[in-house]
Amino acid sequence: MKKFLEEFKAFALKGNVMDMAIGVIIGAAFGSIVTALTECFIQPLIALIGGAEVHGTIPLGDSGQALDYGTFLTAVINFLITALILFCLIKAMNKLMAIGKKKEEEKPAEPPKEEVLLTEIRDLLKAQNEKK
Repeated sequence: MKKFLEEFKAFALKGNVMDMAIGVIIGAAFGSIVTALTECFIQPLIALIGGAEVHGTIPLGDSGQALDYGTFLTAVINFLITALILFCLIKAMNKLMAIGKKKEEEKPAEPPKEEVLLTEIRDLLKAQNEKK
């Protein structure tokens, strides 16, 4: 049992797990922002344009049950907005990474010290031969 707890501690405190936990927390906060955007701005615009109530339900007979299509549409809209924003963020990050790699490739690599010394020796020998 002690070995199991040690392994779990090593796993839980790895950088990747902590980064993932931070990502989940930020994702949840981002989800609430998207939900507020949908409920406060997009749903009223849809209702204004289409004249439909986004928070609608369809009653199912006399049982008192109803299909809550408004909540479902809100969830779909939230998903689409989140997916679009994440797509744009990842696309921008990939573009920035490509620019960074391109700049690294543009830098000429310094030759090894041995090559520099051999080049200097060659130039000195060439200069001596020209003096003779």
